[in-house]
Amino acid sequence: MTIPYYVSPERIMQDKAEYARKGIARGKSIIAMECQEGILLVGENPSRSLNKISEIYDRIAFAGAGKFSEYESLRKAGIKHADIKGYAYGRDDVTAKSLANAYSQIIGDIFSQAIKPLEVEIVLTQINDDQGDEIYRISFDGSLADDKGFTAIGGRSDEIKRFLGDRYQERMSLKEALKLSSDALKQVNNYEVGVDNLEVALLDRQRKNRRFRRVTCDEVRKLQKE
Repeated sequence: MTIPYYVSPERIMQDKAEYARKGIARGKSIIAMECQEGILLVGENPSRSLNKISEIYDRIAFAGAGKFSEYESLRKAGIKHADIKGYAYGRDDVTAKSLANAYSQIIGDIFSQAIKPLEVEIVLTQINDDQGDEIYRISFDGSLADDKGFTAIGGRSDEIKRFLGDRYQERMSLKEALKLSSDALKQVNNYEVGVDNLEVALLDRQRKNRRFRRVTCDEVRKLQKE
């Protein structure tokens, strides 16, 4: 009679976590940072057609690191969720906090129940006129963090956050925030990321209704030269 092979639940969860971390670490880092003009999102992305940073709703942006197909599916699900809630109730009822909680539950359920966890880490940001801005980070196991001022996901995100923690200041200008983000990517990766390989977007305080806009390569070059 053969003895059945047994693996403790703790070991299974550890293996899942290690698998997910390795997948996310292979991706390129993305930084979200508050500034005077809004919330800046910067990521290394050599592709012009496959975006890591996108709009979810009027005041809400989404960024994903890890396996593209997985966080792209999460992005589409978030847009659908936001559209349905906004239509059924009101546009102001769609918030990054509610979306972050929904993502946390979905990703956490997959991590605990499925054989293979999602190899993703995502960020949701929301710009507010009458109160503080919001930055939420959801990890591969569904854990949810409310970050203040800045955050980073993917690649060597822990090192980036340590770098930013020593240098970030409130009320930085867009130019200063962009420079600090570029310096963080350069310092941690040990190479300078060219403008053509940067994906940059901004939740713009000056815009009405839909706040999300992409920052073009020409605009990035102009800001770097000023």
